[in-house]
Amino acid sequence: MKTVSVSSEIVELLNGSNITMQPSVPLLVEKVLNRQEGVLTATGAVRAETGKYTGRSPKDKFIVEEPSVKNKIDWGPVNEPISVEVFDQLYTKVINYLREKEELFVFKGFAGADKTHRLPIQVINEYAWHNLFAHQLFIRPTEEELENHQAGFTIVSAPNFKADPAVDGTKSETFIIVSFERRIVLIGGTEYAGEMKKSIFSVMNFLLPENDILSMHCSANVGYEGDVALFFGLSGTGKTTLSADPNRRLIGDDEHGWSSNGVFNIEGGCYAKTIGLSREKEPQIFDAIRFGSVLENVVLDEESRVPDYNDNSLTENTRAAYPLQAIDNIVDPSVAGHPNTIIFLTADAFGVLPPISKLSKEQAMYHFLSGYTSKLAGTERGVTSPEATFSTCFGSPFLPLEATRYAEMLGKKIDEHNVQVFLVNTGWTGGEYGVGSRMKLAYTRAMVQAALEGELNNVETYTTKTFGLQIPLHVPGVPDDVLIPRKSWADEDAFMTKAAELAGKFRENFKKFSNVSKEIIEVGGPQI
Repeated sequence: MKTVSVSSEIVELLNGSNITMQPSVPLLVEKVLNRQEGVLTATGAVRAETGKYTGRSPKDKFIVEEPSVKNKIDWGPVNEPISVEVFDQLYTKVINYLREKEELFVFKGFAGADKTHRLPIQVINEYAWHNLFAHQLFIRPTEEELENHQAGFTIVSAPNFKADPAVDGTKSETFIIVSFERRIVLIGGTEYAGEMKKSIFSVMNFLLPENDILSMHCSANVGYEGDVALFFGLSGTGKTTLSADPNRRLIGDDEHGWSSNGVFNIEGGCYAKTIGLSREKEPQIFDAIRFGSVLENVVLDEESRVPDYNDNSLTENTRAAYPLQAIDNIVDPSVAGHPNTIIFLTADAFGVLPPISKLSKEQAMYHFLSGYTSKLAGTERGVTSPEATFSTCFGSPFLPLEATRYAEMLGKKIDEHNVQVFLVNTGWTGGEYGVGSRMKLAYTRAMVQAALEGELNNVETYTTKTFGLQIPLHVPGVPDDVLIPRKSWADEDAFMTKAAELAGKFRENFKKFSNVSKEIIEVGGPQI
């Protein structure tokens, strides 16, 4: 990927006497503790709190409206424009603010494990713990790579600099601004470290497709015979649980590119949710939290400093950041061949979608664009009706380009590499939420395993009436009557009514894709 030199102001800033360049993990841990940015936990990890913002601030994200990208960005609520003049003013203020700091920390590394397509990056941090986060989440360079490193993109992070919306042209004190021409991500007013990770992912979601590489919000693993699998799914669908397989090696858990060479991880680490974490349920993540890891907003026992992963008093969005090398069963470097299997995961609380079904290319593109799962809205007030949730390409907050561009690239690659695509429902069966029951994890694991091993590629199937999905009639280790949702419901009329309701939600959501082919809508989506 082409490298562009960064702004002269940044070079000048980096020449300052307050810069600690490429600090080691032990030094950063010492700095975090000495500067009282965080505390040491019983695991050896440091714990930091992010204060007011315990998650991303999507409404405070902007892209600079520059000539070279103006006609390429899919402008709208996700990709809001900000003028060059506003960006330049704010950027100058942040640089001047950072110059006055007693100490700054700089990490140099890469995004993209495939050396042919990687992006050299540097991260300038006001906080030592943010720099430790960057060190663990991005790809760390060798000594030789560091000598020749020229940043193609720079994150400038100043969490204690708060914007004045009336003066600075922002919506609040917080801002996350990407300038593709200046090759800068400017972050201020928030201590949430995930903004750095997702900003670079958004950048890669622009740059990679421009180089004919599909960028994807998914996890990936590889079998010992070299067969590659991708797992797409929104929060709560089981993506992390199902891709963490002791019989397969992890390529990455969240962000990947798919080039003419195969699949590669964009990151060098993992940013795992820890709410409810236990060694029994997720041993790989539990044991990866050790010295050098960062725990974010995790509550600790005051005396023992043992993390309480069940305590959500600070936030439900508690996190751990650690390098991939903290997991034993990985591919290193994080590159592999072309996918054999793609799994779309959904937790359908309507109880309508089959536990597993085979998708044609058109159906795959339709469900990729839909990015469906469901959440349980208002259950704290006794309301148990499920609410359909759609996130385009399973990652709509991070897509700078028009969504159909990603879907068309996926369809092309499915054809080129004869990829088998499956939709797996980890949600409800035998009725909607409150009536039926959650699909047994053992059944889901058996279905996913059968799909990955090619056992479902050429089997007898049943076609569902409403969604036109191909359901395998037999899956090893799964009772036949579980496979067809209609048969698991006590009332067939109630099932058909609920299926029609969900189909209507799919069709309503899909209206925003006005430029997709008629075939994708008619063949890929619910049957009218």
